[in-house]
Amino acid sequence: MNIDPVLQQTRRHFFRNCGVGLGQIGLASLLGDGQLLAAPEAPIAGNPLAPKKPHYPAKAKSVIFLFMAGGPSQLELFDYKPKLQELHQKPIPQSYIEGKRFAFMSSFSKDVPKLFGTKRKFAQHGQNGAWVSEMLPHTAKIVDDIAIVRSMATDVFNHGPAKVFVNSGSPQFGRPSMGAWVTYGIGSESQSLPGFVVLQSGPRGPRGGAGLFASGFLPTAYQGVPLRNTGEPILNLTTPKGITADKQRQALDAIKELNQARLDATGDPEISTRIASYEMAFRMQSSAPELVDITGETKQTLAMYGAEAGKPSFAMNCLLARRLVERGVRFVQLYHTDWDHHSGAELTKGLDTVCQQTDQGCAALVQDLKQRGLLDDTLVVWGGEFGRTPMGEVRDTPGRNHHIDAYTMWLAGGGIKPGMQLGSTDELGFAPAEDRVHVHDLQATILHLLGLDHLKLTFRFQGRDFRLTDVHGHVVKKLLA
Repeated sequence: MNIDPVLQQTRRHFFRNCGVGLGQIGLASLLGDGQLLAAPEAPIAGNPLAPKKPHYPAKAKSVIFLFMAGGPSQLELFDYKPKLQELHQKPIPQSYIEGKRFAFMSSFSKDVPKLFGTKRKFAQHGQNGAWVSEMLPHTAKIVDDIAIVRSMATDVFNHGPAKVFVNSGSPQFGRPSMGAWVTYGIGSESQSLPGFVVLQSGPRGPRGGAGLFASGFLPTAYQGVPLRNTGEPILNLTTPKGITADKQRQALDAIKELNQARLDATGDPEISTRIASYEMAFRMQSSAPELVDITGETKQTLAMYGAEAGKPSFAMNCLLARRLVERGVRFVQLYHTDWDHHSGAELTKGLDTVCQQTDQGCAALVQDLKQRGLLDDTLVVWGGEFGRTPMGEVRDTPGRNHHIDAYTMWLAGGGIKPGMQLGSTDELGFAPAEDRVHVHDLQATILHLLGLDHLKLTFRFQGRDFRLTDVHGHVVKKLLA
């Protein structure tokens, strides 16, 4: 009779012969508790926004993103379409819209949508003969300094998620914004101002709110800091009455010691962020008021921007954006709202208003950066979350629906080829005919100009490596100088 030898093993035999043994189990336990390892170095609360080396030499040091929230109509501003004018009020061929989705499908469900020509006049400008409408007379003067991309495309046709998509590479909230990715990748050259600053103008805040400039799962040191138009530039910076600078410094030092003790115990990077934010706030008590004090700007400069001292405006924000990059801020984002023009009234009076509010400031910013020698290493980007349809949207008076297949943006400086015209659309302005540029391509190109490889700029979260461009994106090499 054969007896299984395993059944004859005692507990002592098992622990002696098994793969690890009692001694090894004990050793593993001690190592797991860190009792037999050299003591780790205590975490040091450094500045998370300190400048970092990029992946390769950069063309741009900073970015100013002029975000026109709401979806500017490329067909009223940049994309001149004589054929669309010729076919005004004719039904669009079914082949164009078959299988397509739009933000307000009900406006296209009762009848075949009709093509809608523009009432705006276009002319060619500059050495490159770029077509620009009468709505942007100041931008028309700088066409030789900017690169116009008429073949932009995106994936999302509703405002909130579309804005989040352009800013974070995903239509879902919770991902880091572009400014957060940039400051995470290369830090900031400013030691007295945030690395990522947000300026807002227009009658309302942009749909998406703070999610448009959040840090997502990155440490909160990299989130955008809103700079206010009135009152305190940044909230909670004013020293309370009765508190001297010495007392404040003593309090901050005590708080820092407590935070450092907690950092030593946990290694939590958010504690490093907290320590750095206290120190930054202390420095900003002098730097923020100095930033918004424009008494040193000349009358000629204010007139060029169309800005008035003491009066908040998009033009003033453009001037502040120049002052921010002069002081080493890495990423500045300007939001101007009310570009959503669904009705005829919105497409006439509404468009008139926002163009008058923004055109001069945008052009002045490029000219001012250029004359100060800052444009070479400052990348300026202009555009919104999507464009508008070549079909009229049926309302009391027709306007234009949201359109994701083709729209226009422009870029300047920071390694961009000046005077470039990239891409074109079909004769109706419905879809790109050549050189389609997707939002992820734009994001990859912006990172590239800052010396960052969009494939390598990643952050591991919940078991996955995330990046701004998700799993897409190519650098648009034709745009590069």
